[in-house]
Amino acid sequence: MVKYSNEPENPTKSCKARGSYLRAHFKNTRETAHALRKMPLNKAKSYLEDVLAHKQAIPFTRFCRGVGRTAQAKNRHSNGQGRWPVKSAKFILDLLKNAESNAEVKGLDVDSLYITHIQVNQAQKQRRRTYRAHGRINRECSSYLLDGVLIVVKYMHNKFKLIDLSAAYMSHPCHIELVLSEKEESVKKESSLDLFVSCHYVVFSLNWLVLFEHVYEGILDFYGLAFSKNELG
Repeated sequence: MVKYSNEPENPTKSCKARGSYLRAHFKNTRETAHALRKMPLNKAKSYLEDVLAHKQAIPFTRFCRGVGRTAQAKNRHSNGQGRWPVKSAKFILDLLKNAESNAEVKGLDVDSLYITHIQVNQAQKQRRRTYRAHGRINRECSSYLLDGVLIVVKYMHNKFKLIDLSAAYMSHPCHIELVLSEKEESVKKESSLDLFVSCHYVVFSLNWLVLFEHVYEGILDFYGLAFSKNELG
């Protein structure tokens, strides 16, 4: 059973979806997920479709070093830095559609769903090929842990060479998980002042009713008319 970092408050009114080891950059995916927090499902889907069409941008708020500014991002964040991460948007859009299908199977109201939880975690980095001059390819690497230090060794020109790990080209996949829940209708709690006014109004009305009954009985006695209360209705 897959474990989520955050469980919904009402599981019967919620649905989940997640993806592991997705080949999209962690930083771009994190910024895309951050822009979708607490957003309704239909609005989030249309927003990601606009990102793929370059009609709206994803604002970059944390991993924003070297990110250019655009007017589309300034509408959503004050720093104005934003991009259009296509791969991240596609993965999250697919997960939203998957969660929507899960909601339909559970019989939930799709129109009232909104994103209550979305999280992106880093996955294990994977090494890729680096194409060099004269038809060479840097790909045959082995890593060793020596005294807590990761050492990367490569066999090149009939000898082993140490490689700086920071200079290697690596992929940064990620894990994505999200939870959709139905929006519950909030019932307004009656304030103590309103309750006091309503109770006072009821007491005031009853007092007037009793007073009117006494006055009506006095008028009947004055004219000598005697009716029973049952006859009066």
